[in-house]
Amino acid sequence: MKKVFLLFLLWVNLVSQVSAKSIDAEFEAFKKTASAQDMYTFLYAMPKGGDLHNHSTGSNRSEWWYSEILNQQKNGYIYYTKIKINNCKGYGTNEFGRTPYLMLFVNIQEFELKKLSSCEQSEYKRIQDLDTQQKQAWLNSIRLDKSTEGRDEFFQTHWARINSLMANPYMQANLIVKNMQAFGAEGLSYLETDAGVRGFVHPDGSPFEKENVYQLYLTRFAQKDALATGVTVKLQYSLLRFLPNAEDSLKWMYEFVATHPELYVGVDMVGREDNEKGHPLRFLSTLRQLRHQHHSVNLSIHAGESDEPNQHIRDTLLLGATRIGHGLNLTGDPDTLLLMRYNQYLIEINLISNLLLEYVDDYSQHPFPEYLRLGIPVALSTDDRGMWDSNMTDEYFTAVTHFNLSWSELVKLGANSLSYSFLDGKKKQQLLDDYYHRVATFEAKFTQQNIQGFKHIKPESYSFACKRFKVCGN
Repeated sequence: MKKVFLLFLLWVNLVSQVSAKSIDAEFEAFKKTASAQDMYTFLYAMPKGGDLHNHSTGSNRSEWWYSEILNQQKNGYIYYTKIKINNCKGYGTNEFGRTPYLMLFVNIQEFELKKLSSCEQSEYKRIQDLDTQQKQAWLNSIRLDKSTEGRDEFFQTHWARINSLMANPYMQANLIVKNMQAFGAEGLSYLETDAGVRGFVHPDGSPFEKENVYQLYLTRFAQKDALATGVTVKLQYSLLRFLPNAEDSLKWMYEFVATHPELYVGVDMVGREDNEKGHPLRFLSTLRQLRHQHHSVNLSIHAGESDEPNQHIRDTLLLGATRIGHGLNLTGDPDTLLLMRYNQYLIEINLISNLLLEYVDDYSQHPFPEYLRLGIPVALSTDDRGMWDSNMTDEYFTAVTHFNLSWSELVKLGANSLSYSFLDGKKKQQLLDDYYHRVATFEAKFTQQNIQGFKHIKPESYSFACKRFKVCGN
């Protein structure tokens, strides 16, 4: 009986190898003849795993923001945006000290507008009252829509303009669900995004209790439209690491994540790496202290997203991170690169972000294929996709067309995004089992029908794909 069982296992293994070879060969042939539209349709329909490097505020398309602003009138939130400058102030920041005065399309709530002088109030207009030209300019103000815009535009103006839109927890939760819907449509089953519970206010400006925001998230993600996406969502708490009080914030976040495990799975240290006030070793003693106090708090850290060579990735591993965001300059630190081969550390790859923010001039400079083919665990992710006006399929399309990925490599990328998630072991295994089942079903359909089996699918693509790939979606 044992011999029969062993023979059966051998047969299953051989069949799976033949199947893998078959789909790999089919995919190689497909790549040689597929049009951009056919390749995009294939990749859109293809099962994917999760998005592990996702900033909830930056992941919202401008059109989604606009629609949700109108929706929030039912909760009493009215928003205004700055459409002109009347030289009410000739210097510095606005009334609230958060954004430069000389900046258009800064968004504020009605209670904030009422605190301004009559001159400054005249510079603002209710967002739903914008005319067609103003609305289009507003939509473009929080995404990189021009070839001349890059890193400075993103870091110095986008977040300053979004401003008070980030202080509404209903809007935050609804837009995360909107992302879940979009990701579910293109084959993802997991989303791990940054979202907090502090800094939210009611329409009159009074603060929300942190626990109330947490419960609001739990309730929203349990509603039918969220569950219907098929996407499991978990949250990380993001730390802007170059701020003066970052150590105190980190302590608070560890405590909160440790005591709210139903939804929160980790802490994510973010921020411009060319601001040395946030260098990794600044937090070494704090994290060592926190590890004495808390268990089950995962850590991901942005590192290596810089132009100059440094050892920030090595230092980040010393802090306790198991996932590295970007990791672009790892090739300049050979010892750490060798350490990460076939190890438990994953690099979250953001191809579109790295190009648009000018960390690479073109994809021939990107180290992603080096990492992938040296055995360093990697997964594709979208970063601030709303500001690129892109989706996960765009990341896969970029990877396939620039780096000649095989089918096996594509499947591995999806599996990595689940294997290295911060989910608990049982849920992680469930999503992995489901992923491999979906992949097997997709492979069978493709080997039987090629692209014809997916012609009925109409990919939802955005301006990035339209401009870069000439694939213009619905």
